[in-house]
Amino acid sequence: MTDSATLARVFASFQTSPAIASLALFDVAMEPDGAVRASMPLGAQQERFPGSNQFHGGPVAALIDTIGDLAVAVAVDGPVPTVNLRIDYLKPALAPHLTASARVRRLGKSLAVTDIEVTDATGALVALGRGTYSTRVG
Repeated sequence: MTDSATLARVFASFQTSPAIASLALFDVAMEPDGAVRASMPLGAQQERFPGSNQFHGGPVAALIDTIGDLAVAVAVDGPVPTVNLRIDYLKPALAPHLTASARVRRLGKSLAVTDIEVTDATGALVALGRGTYSTRVG
């Protein structure tokens, strides 16, 4: 089991990426069951079109990939590359923010599989993701 200090250190390294920093993630935490969680606000760059109060699918995909990667990175103590990513959009993702929660389902010698759930501020499930990541740090 990893701790919140490891999560904070690994997340700080993620924040050096301009793409990840642009997501403006907040409330990054580890759940009691080991899942990694973070929220993303709706900003102009994430909006489907001006005034829609809906997230565009691209930033939702970036959130899913980032949190799935972070869950594995905490387990292996460093950033890892994405091998495959699948996303199912279930309903419109509405403002003011989304919260993603990632659980590592399998952590092997070369690959890890994560399941990611994305909910809106009301707790409604808006997207599901499954990510496969290399476990080789770098």
